[in-house]
Amino acid sequence: MYGVLHHPEYRERYAANLRRELPRVPMVGAVKGEEQIPHDSAVRNDKLKKGNGKLKEDQKPKTDVDVFRAFVGAGKRLAELHVGYESVAEYGLERVEALGEKRDLRVVKMKLSKDKTSLRYNDFLTLKGIPAEALEYRLGNRSALEWVVDQYQVFEDKRSGIVNDPNREDDEEYILRLVGQVITVSLETVEIVKGLPGWVV
Repeated sequence: MYGVLHHPEYRERYAANLRRELPRVPMVGAVKGEEQIPHDSAVRNDKLKKGNGKLKEDQKPKTDVDVFRAFVGAGKRLAELHVGYESVAEYGLERVEALGEKRDLRVVKMKLSKDKTSLRYNDFLTLKGIPAEALEYRLGNRSALEWVVDQYQVFEDKRSGIVNDPNREDDEEYILRLVGQVITVSLETVEIVKGLPGWVV
């Protein structure tokens, strides 16, 4: 089910329903014939270059069971990634420290550059080398990275005066590490989703 909920065709076909009601998971089955283009970008590009409109036999799920197993494997890996995001390796971003600034890993408000390839972490640190594919994994109307940038900031509620501070005194690198982990999770999620087979109800 988790794999189906991430499938681009599912999200597009049921977009209106998903805005109003709880998700409903359709049965999936193998596509009959050779007109289906899988969501794996490498296979898609290869097919488009050849222009013959047909897939090789080893590129197509053979049966409904094959499609089901593909979704089971993808859903399992996606769930492991999304639940265990704090245990994945950080994506290797370039850390650029500002000259003359005291070392500081405290976040007040992070900001992505206009082209979204770098992140101003704070006055001391900028992170560069964010891959464009990392922004393809979306939670609602924004990417997972944009969600972290928006949520992990110091914020004071005007009515109550309560300050929300995501910084951890016992782990000053937590948010910095989280940024790298979210990029890793996003990239792997996009790769898994692109590899999902075509399906029919």
